[in-house]
Amino acid sequence: MSYSLSQITRIAVVGLAISIASPAAAAECYADYKAKKDNPLRLHYGVIALNSGCDKASARTEIKARIAKDGWKLLNVLSVFDKTQLSGKEASAGQFYLRF
Repeated sequence: MSYSLSQITRIAVVGLAISIASPAAAAECYADYKAKKDNPLRLHYGVIALNSGCDKASARTEIKARIAKDGWKLLNVLSVFDKTQLSGKEASAGQFYLRF
């Protein structure tokens, strides 16, 4: 069986696309955090799926921007973790579980 150059190119492009997409899909990253609103003072604990970066510094930047749209101020990022540590946090986060 012989392949033409265009078939080989297509196979290579598809293979490259799959290899690039797979690590991104496998690297699901989450963070839990504490935030507040003033007047009146309200506090919340939340869990968020991160889109970029899987470290506290990246999480802090991303969470701060995303929750600010709803008037919340980030107090601190407690931890950054993968999907295996996600279970059990829903009860604590309540309405702020994967909300933002």
